[in-house]
Amino acid sequence: MAKAYLVPGREKRVLHGHPWVFRSDIQRVEGAFTPGDVVDVVAARGRFLGRAMYNPASQIALRLFTTHDEPVDEAFIRKRVHRAVAYRRLFADLRSCRVVFAESDGLPALVADSFGDVVVIQSLALGMERWKDTVVDALMEELSPRGVWERSDVKVRELEGMEQTQGLLHGSVPDEVEMTENGLRFLVDVKRGQKTGYFLDQKENRAAIAPFVRGARVLDCFTHTGAFALHAAHYGASEVTAVDISDLACRQAARNAERNGLSIALEEANAFDLLRARYDAREQYDAIILDPPAFTKTRAAAEAALRGYKEINLRAMKLLRDGGFLITCSCSHHVSPQAFADMLVSAASDARVTLRQMEARTQGRDHPILPASPETQYLKCHILQVWR
Repeated sequence: MAKAYLVPGREKRVLHGHPWVFRSDIQRVEGAFTPGDVVDVVAARGRFLGRAMYNPASQIALRLFTTHDEPVDEAFIRKRVHRAVAYRRLFADLRSCRVVFAESDGLPALVADSFGDVVVIQSLALGMERWKDTVVDALMEELSPRGVWERSDVKVRELEGMEQTQGLLHGSVPDEVEMTENGLRFLVDVKRGQKTGYFLDQKENRAAIAPFVRGARVLDCFTHTGAFALHAAHYGASEVTAVDISDLACRQAARNAERNGLSIALEEANAFDLLRARYDAREQYDAIILDPPAFTKTRAAAEAALRGYKEINLRAMKLLRDGGFLITCSCSHHVSPQAFADMLVSAASDARVTLRQMEARTQGRDHPILPASPETQYLKCHILQVWR
């Protein structure tokens, strides 16, 4: 087995539990290897640190599987899949759940989402690609789904030297799958929808809004397929308006509303423009939900992203009645929790309101966080009361 020696001092992150080693942190690699192989990771003086998949073409050159001297083989991968599913059996509906969350489950760059009787996977690193068949077999054994579909149609694969791909891996998969979340039924477009078809990471946050929307006039911006809006209606909101710039998303949200026998008003509009227009029209709401897509994919654009977040949050604060609730989210992992919180304070100051925090939340428990790896915590969800 080849050995990757780290630059002196760069072993500290690994010893503290971070599962990544960047290409610039590697001093040399000794021994024969093929990109994607499992190699030993060692400190500059030869101390064993762990075993990782190695791809010299990737900026994240080493992704650790284990810090123990143990074989990374088919049995190892199966054991990791079993451990991931067993954890979720403690609390989750396994037919509406992320069953594998990459590094947080010791399966680097691998995501698996369960929707009804279908599992959708993403394989985003060359080293994990080699174990894809084993992963599928293990998921079939654990969950017995009707079929497994791959959604590895993301650009990050190209950075690993792989082509984007999607398609059937096992069984049969319809174009749409019905899934139940918090008692509501949703159609999931597993083949053409964003990411794996549906954003499961907000499941617990959507349930958490119940006390703050009952009897309320609610505005849900960036509604996508209507998940937050339909939860608000389900939890007793008196009026719900859901906004998205995508006609396809609005039509899907309408179908989901009909499926649940719920009434929401849908508007196809740019949320930035709509928030400004509603303020100019002197509208007021009891609760506003902001769940936009990521405003940045790079660290360099984080400041610009924060300006975008500030604009929509400031406008939402101005639209809320005294005592109203703001449910505001960010899934940009390059925007830290502290930076997002600081932005909210700045927006409140400019809007001349006082914020009272009800909850500061993150992604659901099926998307567990590694404290040693800040990258595994990406979702911010604040529930705030606005005082004038």
